[in-house]
Amino acid sequence: MTLKMEASVNVLGEALNTCSTAPMTGFFRNGQCDTCAEDHGSHTVCAVMTEEFLAYSKYLGNDLSTPRPEYAFPGLKAGDRWCLCAARFLQAHHEGVAPRIDLSATHRRALDVVPLEILREYADA
Repeated sequence: MTLKMEASVNVLGEALNTCSTAPMTGFFRNGQCDTCAEDHGSHTVCAVMTEEFLAYSKYLGNDLSTPRPEYAFPGLKAGDRWCLCAARFLQAHHEGVAPRIDLSATHRRALDVVPLEILREYADA
């Protein structure tokens, strides 16, 4: 089965920038927060990890900090950039632990879940 990637457009209506290639991120593991119909988690928000957010995510059952060599996943640390699920970002916002984000690398489909006004609150300058 071939996945059909949606257009690489960010929340500002511009070309989607790379989020991270070290570690490699994204639903397609292409460094961008690209998405498609099969991306049920909508991994579209380019976030800069913090210790607080990583602990929160682990508490909720999604341990992003522990390396998983069997999946070539190095584990994330504060400062790493990662394509987060839009709903998890919104949840973290409501809990007061949302990380900073890069609007230029956040896919426009994030707007299906998170209002632009909220995304702008966390935008890195």
